[in-house]
Amino acid sequence: MTSRLQHIHQHLSGDITMSGELWQGVPLAPPDSIFKLTAAYNTDPYPSKVNLGVGAYRDNDGKPWILPVVKKATAKLLEDPSYNHEYLPITGLPEFTSAAAKLILGANSPAISEGRVVSVQTISGTGANHLAGLFLSRYYNFNGERQIFLSNPTWVNHYALFRNVGLTPVEYSYYDSRTIGLDLQGFKSTLESAPSRSVVLIHACAHNPTGVDPTREQWQELTEVMLAKQHYAFFDCAYQGFASGDLDNDAWAVRHFVEKKVPMLVCQSFAKNAGLYGERIGALHIISPDKDAADRVKSQLSVMQRSEISNPPLHGARLMALILNDAELFEEWKRDIKTMAHRIISMREALFHLLTNELKTPGNWDHITRQIGMFSFTGLNGTQVTGDGREGPCVHDDERTYFYGGAEHWTACGMSRRAWTRRFGEHCRVL
Repeated sequence: MTSRLQHIHQHLSGDITMSGELWQGVPLAPPDSIFKLTAAYNTDPYPSKVNLGVGAYRDNDGKPWILPVVKKATAKLLEDPSYNHEYLPITGLPEFTSAAAKLILGANSPAISEGRVVSVQTISGTGANHLAGLFLSRYYNFNGERQIFLSNPTWVNHYALFRNVGLTPVEYSYYDSRTIGLDLQGFKSTLESAPSRSVVLIHACAHNPTGVDPTREQWQELTEVMLAKQHYAFFDCAYQGFASGDLDNDAWAVRHFVEKKVPMLVCQSFAKNAGLYGERIGALHIISPDKDAADRVKSQLSVMQRSEISNPPLHGARLMALILNDAELFEEWKRDIKTMAHRIISMREALFHLLTNELKTPGNWDHITRQIGMFSFTGLNGTQVTGDGREGPCVHDDERTYFYGGAEHWTACGMSRRAWTRRFGEHCRVL
């Protein structure tokens, strides 16, 4: 007993060397740039601040907007006596995944009717990108290195996502800073010089972060190169309907690639177009050459999903399944989408009018209305905006400059009309 008490005393006195990993060798990672910006915005005391980096829709008062159709669908779910919180199948809610496939590929898509589409519910678009990258890293027959081509620039999270599954990101030319538009020739040149059968990530619509999309004629040119080189199209579709206000219009590129039989997959998110940011609802659709291949692909996706998340979350899937499969709710959803998309378009028009007609700002600002979706590149640099690139009502990160009073990159859904005049007006008068 005495020896035991002595041992306890020594332990409490710190005389015994502690064992176990203290993680002293783990490097401190920098904070995520977007969330760092939001944190800085929240603590900034400036009374007229506006967050131009927020990647979420806001109403004219700068508040989150719950879609009316989502409120209706939620009430309907809660009134259902069979409502529960049971596990979903590993690949998700079938009523959701089948409807989601029809939404992006078209209700009459031959790929669906022929049983060639494998659809898996994912943790929003991020999870779809991860699962697709993981599947390709294990089973795609790469011609050389396991790499994936990304547009320059692209959504910053793409790089980490694919590195984490063993794919090396390689950039292709996309944005032309001289025209503040698409570098089509640079894009095509990269595709032509890339090893055959390369995996190419393509933004389906409302390119993030430039807002620059190819025209239908340019999409056709890109399709021809993809086919000639036997490349694999990895579509990331986070803004269907949210770009133009028309679900079918925003799915045109994806459906064109399917029609031309380009080997491909689609990552799909309902965060933006349904305002379900926190529900993390998305889907991965892999178009296979035949049903036998589809069955084999689905079997492996099931194994991967089971090992990582077991099964996907339920509530968002139920909401979207109800909205997508109920004709009345679906029509209301389309109206809600138009409300958001058309407001963003009107914000672009208001800014264009302010810059050109009211403030007589030097330069050509046509790109403001040519670009589409919630993101835009203004063509300005940090020095033009703040004088020395570091001062003024703005927040900077290492990759881009985001600021409250004008930016080289901004989100059109984060401001009200009043804010355009108040903040951009103050800035552009001194350009």
